[in-house]
Amino acid sequence: MGIFLHIGRYVLWMSRVFKKPEKWSIYRQRIFEEVQNLGYASIGLVSIVSGFMGAVLTIQLAYNIDSPLIPTYTVGLGVRDSLLLEFSPTIISIILAGKIGSSIAGEIGTMRVTDQIDALDIMGVNSTNYLVGPKMIAAMICNPFIVIMSMILGIFGGYIAGILTGEVPGSMFIYGIQYWFQPFYITYALIKTVVFAVIITTVPAYFGYHAKGGALEVGKASTVSVVYSIVIVLIFNLMLTQMLLQ
Repeated sequence: MGIFLHIGRYVLWMSRVFKKPEKWSIYRQRIFEEVQNLGYASIGLVSIVSGFMGAVLTIQLAYNIDSPLIPTYTVGLGVRDSLLLEFSPTIISIILAGKIGSSIAGEIGTMRVTDQIDALDIMGVNSTNYLVGPKMIAAMICNPFIVIMSMILGIFGGYIAGILTGEVPGSMFIYGIQYWFQPFYITYALIKTVVFAVIITTVPAYFGYHAKGGALEVGKASTVSVVYSIVIVLIFNLMLTQMLLQ
């Protein structure tokens, strides 16, 4: 019954996130701050992960496609489709769920146990909208750009790995990237990314907002929020894949 309690309370809690802010000027300022905190601060980690992810994909595909009947450019095609359809939108979102989610749950959880959220409510501020709304909007704005960057760096990493290892000539890798490209794959990846952005910001915020006790409970809420975020991302990944790629 605990899961249904959380689902119901989360839905009711989210209805407060979408209410009109008291002051749009402050709300916009907080969105810009969260773009810096959630988006710009994640570029380094995403860049490193994406580059190595593309390189590993190239080496593994080249190793497994060891047949003269299969053209070499298939490696580039496989790396492109793997990154666009799954690795960049989903794996990067899971990584951000750990990085961003724990930070959000810890921040809001600390505000809850130190009565800062209660102070906002007493002043007549919609604390849920004020604290969670800018984070959600900032992630919905930033994450698509981060995922596009991940795709580019992943393909570049695969290209470099193919040349350095001698597994795939650069010209064949580029031909594979261009071969039978479907622009809808980009649209599909960005739709998933926006949905995942909502999940990895609001779920940790929910657990942090409802934390009780002290620092130990905030730590537990942070851990639980990351686990729930990753599981929900995987569930929605399956659902969106079924709906969008039929």
